[in-house]
Amino acid sequence: MKKILITGITGFVGSHLADYALKKGVKVYGLKRWNLSRLRNVAHLLDKVEFFDCDLTDPIGIRKIIKKINPDWVFHLAAESFVSPSWDHPSHYMDVNFKGTVNILEAIRGANINPRFFIPGSGEEYGDIPENEIPINENTLIRPVNPYAVSKVAQDYIGYVYFRSYGLNVIRTRAFNHEGPRRDNVFGIPWYAYQIARIEAGKQKPIIRVGHIEDRRNFTHIKDLVEAYWLAITHCKPGELYLIGSDEKDHIYSYREILGMLIKMSKVGKVKIVQDPQFVRPTSVPRLIGDTSKFRKLTGWKPKIDVNTVLEDTLEYWRDFIKNDKY
Repeated sequence: MKKILITGITGFVGSHLADYALKKGVKVYGLKRWNLSRLRNVAHLLDKVEFFDCDLTDPIGIRKIIKKINPDWVFHLAAESFVSPSWDHPSHYMDVNFKGTVNILEAIRGANINPRFFIPGSGEEYGDIPENEIPINENTLIRPVNPYAVSKVAQDYIGYVYFRSYGLNVIRTRAFNHEGPRRDNVFGIPWYAYQIARIEAGKQKPIIRVGHIEDRRNFTHIKDLVEAYWLAITHCKPGELYLIGSDEKDHIYSYREILGMLIKMSKVGKVKIVQDPQFVRPTSVPRLIGDTSKFRKLTGWKPKIDVNTVLEDTLEYWRDFIKNDKY
């Protein structure tokens, strides 16, 4: 039976990937931080996955676990992924996203194994791309504008270094925006849905606080994304870069439009939208629209779930949380 290790398994993407992997009949191992992981995302998996307590910034701990598991595949999803705090904690983001990746790659090298090692990069790495360079492709110049993005660039490139220097089977990807249930409400769409659910439940005045909402994106449902990640680790060539995500030209939305769609789906009636300075970042990324044709041609993947379902699933998730006082 194939053994796969998912770092960051308790997170948004990691928990959904675990769901998908278990349906494939593989043995799933997951890393979690003993005192910090949010187990609510994997409560239904506690008897199906073998969990290990480990912090990727601890090289000794990760070496022991890699030797014990001897994985065939590693999905390295553990990361500091929320952009906004990265300006206040740039060193921490590098410690987790860059140094944590070095630690696990060194653990693999030290164990004399060579599993397929999946790195999920981010469209944020491209930064502020001029309109005339849209859509973004694998050759587009990166111009990161926040510390999070820089840490993900470093993670990606150190993966490439280990591929070139040591022949490790590093699969490099950059994914564009993906959303759905279990995503923390510090991010844009779940933050809107969370507030709407509170308003519907009478726990918040009909005021929705937002940051900058003019940035434009494509959005992929998390279930489509984890299928893409599985195909990537199966089909993609080590060392090469692949972009993943929705790139349909008629499905590009600003966050203002997304918020309007959520409000129409809800029962809140008339609401006031207020820009709150605490949610406005020092720099923004006005457009992240990719050309994912290289990945699609290789794997045959394309998203199946439309943006309305993305929003409906997210809103229902937060309604359930508010209703059951889970948050």
